Amino acid sequence: MKHAVTTTGIRTATEKDYPGIIETWELSVRATHHFLPEDYLQEIKLLLPSILPHVPLFIFCDEHGTIKGFAGVAEQKIEMLFINPDNRGQGIGRKLTEYCIREFEAYKVDVNEQNEQAVGFYQKMGFHIMNRQALDSLGKPFPILEMQL
Repeated sequence: MKHAVTTTGIRTATEKDYPGIIETWELSVRATHHFLPEDYLQEIKLLLPSILPHVPLFIFCDEHGTIKGFAGVAEQKIEMLFINPDNRGQGIGRKLTEYCIREFEAYKVDVNEQNEQAVGFYQKMGFHIMNRQALDSLGKPFPILEMQL
């Protein structure tokens, strides 16, 4: 596996990056997942510290080392992709997705059906809807679209 080690751009995340990753996750979710109730958002946020160590994470940083977005990949699947809302539309999501595809052959992704912006983004990247699950991974009624290149 290749991993970029530059300060600006994509690099492998470390445990010291977790606070910035969680902050980026929350800002991104609040901007794009309007369908999630606050209590469920907080439930997921509390789970993140136990989830993050089990998923290889890659962060996109600016020249100051500030996290602008991140992706997680496992078993050739993009498990998470979140961009700081202040940095959306700057190509960071595309760069992280292309990195995951190129470096890890991540040809699959699951997306909340109600997150229409993410569905459209992945379709623009060439992913197609293969299946629909009525419940999310925690068994809640937030349908998941299984997408694949």
